[in-house]
Amino acid sequence: MAGSVFLLLLAGTLLCGLLFHTVSHNEAGDRTRTRRPNFIIILADDIGWGDLGANQQAGQSSSQTPHLDLMAQQGMRLTDFHSPASTCSPSRAALLTGRHGLRNGVTHNFAVGSVGGLPLSETTLAEILHQGGYYTAMIGKWHLGHNGPYSPTNRGFDYYLGIPYSNDMGCTDLPGYDLPSCPPCYPGPQILHNSCYTKVALPLFENRTIVEQPLDLWRLTQRYTSTALNVIHTARERGQPFLLYVALAHMHVPLSPPSYVPHPSEGGVYAASLREMDGLVGAIKNASDASDKENTLIWFTGDNGPWEQKCQYAGSVGPFLGKWQTSRGGGSAKRTTWEGGHRVPTVSYWPGRVPANSTSSALLSGLDIFPTLLSLAGVNPPSDRRYDGIDATDVLLHGKETGNEFLFHPNSGAAGKYGDLQTVRLGRHKAFYITGAAEACGGSKGRQELHDPPMIFDLSGDKGEETPLDPTTEEYKEVDERVRRWREALLYDIATDQSVSTADYATDQSAAPCCDPRHTACRCLTLASACCEEARLWVILLEVSTGD
Repeated sequence: MAGSVFLLLLAGTLLCGLLFHTVSHNEAGDRTRTRRPNFIIILADDIGWGDLGANQQAGQSSSQTPHLDLMAQQGMRLTDFHSPASTCSPSRAALLTGRHGLRNGVTHNFAVGSVGGLPLSETTLAEILHQGGYYTAMIGKWHLGHNGPYSPTNRGFDYYLGIPYSNDMGCTDLPGYDLPSCPPCYPGPQILHNSCYTKVALPLFENRTIVEQPLDLWRLTQRYTSTALNVIHTARERGQPFLLYVALAHMHVPLSPPSYVPHPSEGGVYAASLREMDGLVGAIKNASDASDKENTLIWFTGDNGPWEQKCQYAGSVGPFLGKWQTSRGGGSAKRTTWEGGHRVPTVSYWPGRVPANSTSSALLSGLDIFPTLLSLAGVNPPSDRRYDGIDATDVLLHGKETGNEFLFHPNSGAAGKYGDLQTVRLGRHKAFYITGAAEACGGSKGRQELHDPPMIFDLSGDKGEETPLDPTTEEYKEVDERVRRWREALLYDIATDQSVSTADYATDQSAAPCCDPRHTACRCLTLASACCEEARLWVILLEVSTGD
């Protein structure tokens, strides 16, 4: 009986913590400024914690991210920030809803032929800000459903330019660097291996219309940059607060840096892509500074860690190596709940508001972006649902270290059932109930292992997650008890949540984005222009192969 009462009390405490807390006097002052702030969220794809130059130790290789390093110097570097999941769709859904995948329904990735997307019962950050008077625009990868009501312009965004899913989910005429490599759309679809998408070319959408299929990967960054600058300038002319969500193709394969060389040395292509990404971020920052820097918060982060099975085309996890796993075979980055899978480089920048040249080790997550931006905008979220993020205003603006007391990392495609919360972070400790089953560079996979009682690490002295605590020690027993009770309380809270959504993961070939089904790979070209385009591409391919 006493245990049941404790669990109910703990669940009540947890629920209070999940709901947005009462705004303090300082926060009220932040929210009642004369003008509401602008928000720019920049979400990198498959980026490693160690890819950010500012995160590197002295004496390491030279930084490839000077613009981001400057932004960190002029703002705040968040060193213990985590993506809400370790793969694309679930991470993005959690960021935009402030809810775990077990609540919002998105527990794994949507496909090219997905019929559905982020459940329509979910309300996005863009929808709430739009209703609150914000102009909302999105550039880049959506990956939350591309058909009908699931597209970005039906989920709160006034404007959209981008790819409906990952940039490897369709063929292009001049493919970027990938491992293994994939064929071009010309001279026609060819299936070299199972991971290549050859039937449908990669589309570029503007609002609800396909404007290019296949798109040109090598010019995509330039197009994204010019569009982002236009959004910022247009919003300034309107005098309307804005949300700009930029979901980059970088650093997801295929990589397509303009400064590539025909036969790069190891890391050459990745480094060039990192520099290209950094240049895009720098252009956005400069435009924002020139427009309204004292009233614009820029938040740079990542959707998950590096895709290590891509070897030289994958990023660096820094010191978060997941050694316990790698010593037994298998990966410890993307799709896993090891630190390399979800601890991502994060920088917050807001001149005059976010303290310059500051570093925070507060335990934060992409789930916290939703409540924090709404708090700063003075806009309330829907009250008919439960949330999983916290308002991090005090961390960003007032230098406090009041982050999450705990974080739950969902299974994201490696071991276990999609979305299950089987890894728990509590302070400096981290508990695993399941490990393994992710592919490493070279193809090895560690076997799936269940841990009951959980395997617990002390990250304060073991960032590499190499040596778990001895289960016979008092430290282990105390942490195990707290982890178990917090986990039980959250799972009970989700089980009794009447606002839980269910995503439709059904697929249909007719649901794939197709500009013109009469043409190979749905190409948006007449026969005459297709012939001209083919000739142009053969010239480009010849130049690349000869190094001219």
